[in-house]
Amino acid sequence: MNLSLRAGERVFINGAVLRVDRKVTIELMNDATFLLENHVIQPEEATTPLRQLYFAAQTMLIEPARAEEARAVYRRLDAALMATFVNAEILHGLRNAAAMIEAERPFEALKVIRGLYPAEATVLAGGAPSMPETPTRAA
Repeated sequence: MNLSLRAGERVFINGAVLRVDRKVTIELMNDATFLLENHVIQPEEATTPLRQLYFAAQTMLIEPARAEEARAVYRRLDAALMATFVNAEILHGLRNAAAMIEAERPFEALKVIRGLYPAEATVLAGGAPSMPETPTRAA
């Protein structure tokens, strides 16, 4: 696996943060868990339910010492989201991401969750129901 980085860019590899001082290509010769800087979100950027879930999964990669704690947070958030959302695309993605987390593949789960951001934005903007509709009684 080759990673091309620009000057000043960071990459998170197996919990270590590396910053390069010039344009460089790094070749990973064995299995490593990595996350590029442009896919890392800061706590203050976890402003939606899916971004909070993403942050929990991201923590498993960036901070291996806190992986179990982050996994527990992920499971709680996931359960709440599965009980809240009714959007089929989001529910399907959440199931896929949870399976990847349980299979110790958080990197792949992050890709799935990022792919759900547009659907979540539509739901949060009121374009599609995010929660089951409450039946109304005719008077």
